[in-house]
Amino acid sequence: MKRPIFLLMSIVCLLGVGCVPSISKETKPVLENSVNTGTILDLSNQGLTKVSQDVFKKTSLTELNLSNNQLAGSLPGEIRFLSNLEVLDASNNQMTGVPAEIGQLSHLRVLNLGNNQLTGLPLELGNLTSLETLDLRGNKYSQQDLSKIKSSLSNTRILTD
Repeated sequence: MKRPIFLLMSIVCLLGVGCVPSISKETKPVLENSVNTGTILDLSNQGLTKVSQDVFKKTSLTELNLSNNQLAGSLPGEIRFLSNLEVLDASNNQMTGVPAEIGQLSHLRVLNLGNNQLTGLPLELGNLTSLETLDLRGNKYSQQDLSKIKSSLSNTRILTD
């Protein structure tokens, strides 16, 4: 009797039913290949082309690393839900914009947008009064935008080319 049950369980496992929980491709990098300590989420070097909506439900995050991926366009406006975020590294991607909602991250201390393809900067960056470092190196943004933002961020170290 033990042998048929073992054989049945072996077949079930080989078919992938019930042995290992399934992980969708979209969430696989978040669950398997990232460092997630509850307040820090490292999704760097994952080849991501977009950020999973599940990330924006992790409202306790204080650090989010999205660097060295293939993110294009802009981060989703849902970034505003990460109200405890202190460090955001989105460097070394192909992003062309930054959502205005980023200006709602009142605890943000470090924002690294270096080495993207940014052509404009939202004036809402000027709302980030806790910001200590803003890295914009390796982008072709409007100097006029940066001048307006700088006037609101007098205590922020802004890194430019």
